[in-house]
Amino acid sequence: LIVGVILRYGTPSTSGHDKPFSCSQEDRPFTTLLVNVSGKFFEYTLKGEISPGKIHNVEQNDMLRKVTFDPEVFFNILLPPIIFHAGYSLKKRHFFRNLGSILAYAFLGTAVSCFIIGNLMYGVVKLMKLVGQLSGKFYYTDCLLFGAIISATDPVTVLAIFNELHADVDLYALLFGESVLNDAVAIVLSSSIVAYQPTGENTHAFDAAAFFKSVGVFLGIFSGSFMMGAVTGVVTALVTKFTKLHCFPLLETALFFLMSWSTFLLAEACGFTGVVAVLFCGITQAHYTYNNLSVESRSRTKQLFEVLHFLAENFIFSYMGLALFTFQKHIFSPVFIIGAFIAIFFGRAAHIYPLSFLLNLGRRHKISWNFQHMMMFSGLRGAMAFALAIRDTATYSHQMMFSTTLLIVFFTVWIVGGGTTPMLSWLNIRVGVDPDQDPPPTNDSFQVLQGDGPDSERRNRTKQESAWLFRLWYSFDHNYLKPILTHSGPPLTTTLPSWCGLVARCLTSPQVYD
Repeated sequence: LIVGVILRYGTPSTSGHDKPFSCSQEDRPFTTLLVNVSGKFFEYTLKGEISPGKIHNVEQNDMLRKVTFDPEVFFNILLPPIIFHAGYSLKKRHFFRNLGSILAYAFLGTAVSCFIIGNLMYGVVKLMKLVGQLSGKFYYTDCLLFGAIISATDPVTVLAIFNELHADVDLYALLFGESVLNDAVAIVLSSSIVAYQPTGENTHAFDAAAFFKSVGVFLGIFSGSFMMGAVTGVVTALVTKFTKLHCFPLLETALFFLMSWSTFLLAEACGFTGVVAVLFCGITQAHYTYNNLSVESRSRTKQLFEVLHFLAENFIFSYMGLALFTFQKHIFSPVFIIGAFIAIFFGRAAHIYPLSFLLNLGRRHKISWNFQHMMMFSGLRGAMAFALAIRDTATYSHQMMFSTTLLIVFFTVWIVGGGTTPMLSWLNIRVGVDPDQDPPPTNDSFQVLQGDGPDSERRNRTKQESAWLFRLWYSFDHNYLKPILTHSGPPLTTTLPSWCGLVARCLTSPQVYD
C-alpha cells in the first residue's frame, strides 16, 4: 500500500528526450496522425485536444501502466505452485476422514453461495439503477460472475494460525479441504459463466437452458481437468518406479518439477482448467510418486514447492496493495460495496449451516456449532478472488467488481485474519492438538486384528472413520493401484487372478516381497 501511494502521488513527472519530428493530418474516416520521428513513420489516432494542465496526468498514467502486472501471469506462473503445494502437502488421513463433508462444502456450498450472492447483487444493481447511481451496463450474468469470483475463499491467515496453534485437526481439515477445492470450483464456475455470456444487450437473461448449459460446461471442464491431473501423476509414478532415477536425486527432482508444471500447461492447451489439473496432480503425486522418490528428492521437492508457494503468495498479496493505488480504472460505489458485504455474509451462512445440518445426519463425528461458527467466520477472501477479478477489467461492470473485490479482500484479511485467535478462544475450540494422535476408540469401533502394528491400526482406523466414498475406493487402491504404481502394498500375485501371474510379477516391485 505504501509503495502504491508513493508511485501514485510521490513520483515526479518524466519526459522523454526531444527529437525533431514532423506531423501531417490525413483525410480518413477517423482522425489520424502520421508522425515522422528520425525517419521512422508512426500512425496515431487522435483522441482530442488536451489542456496543458492534464499533461502531467498523461505522463503519470504512462508510468502507472508500466507497473501494472499482466493478469495472465497470475494464472500461468504464480497460481500453479500455490495450488500444487496445497495438494502435495495435504494431510491425507484427516482429509479423507472428512472427504464427504469437504466435497459438499466445496461443490454444493460454492454453487449455493455463487447463486445467492449473484441474485442479491442483481437486486442491488436494480436499486442503483432506480436511484441513478449506475452509469454503465450491468447484467444479471455479471452479477453471477461476481458471485463466482467472490465465492473463492482463501483462509491463508486463518490456516497459518491454526497450524501454529495446532487447532483441532478435523476443523483444520474441513477448512483446508474446502478452501483448496473451493478455489478450483470457483475458477471453473466463473469460466462456465463467461463461456456462456452472450454479447448482445438483450440476450443476457439467464434462462433455464443457459443454466443447464453452464452446468454441463462446468462438469465437463472439471472432470477433464481432474482426469488430466490424475493421469499425469500416474505417469510420473510409473516413471519413477520403473527407472533408476532415484540414483540421480537432482535429475529426479527436476523431472518431478517439470512433469508437475507441464500438467498445468497441458490442461490449458486442451481447453481445460490448469489450476484444477495441477491440484489433483499434486494429490496424486503425494499419494503415489512421493513413495518412489529417494530420500533426498522427498526433502527437496517438499522444500522447493514450499518456497515457491511462499514467494508466489506473498507476491500476490504485495501486488494487491500496489493495485489499490496504481490501477487506473477503479470504480468505487458505496451502495455496491455495502451490498456485496451483506451478500457475502448471507451466501456464507446459507451454505455452512444448512449443509452442516444435513451432513450431521450421516456423520459419526458431528460438526459442532462451534465448528460451524468458526467456519462461518473463516470465510475470508484472498489471492484467488483477486486473481479472478483482475483477469478481466475491460468493461464498466468488471471494473466495479474488481474494485469491490479488492476492498473485500483487504477487510477480510485484516479483520478476520486478525480476529482468528480471539475467536478460537471465545468458541472454546481446543488448541495444542497433536495431528498424528488418534482419538480414543469408541464402542462401535472395529477391532484390530492381532499381530497388526501401529501403522496398520492407524490405517484401519482412518479407513473406518473416513467418508463412505473413500471407503469404497480404499480397498481397490490398496490392493491394486499402490502395488502397480509404488513399491508398497500387497503383492499383485495375491490380489490378481492366477491367470494374471506373469503380469502381476512384472508389475509388483521386489521390495513388496521384502
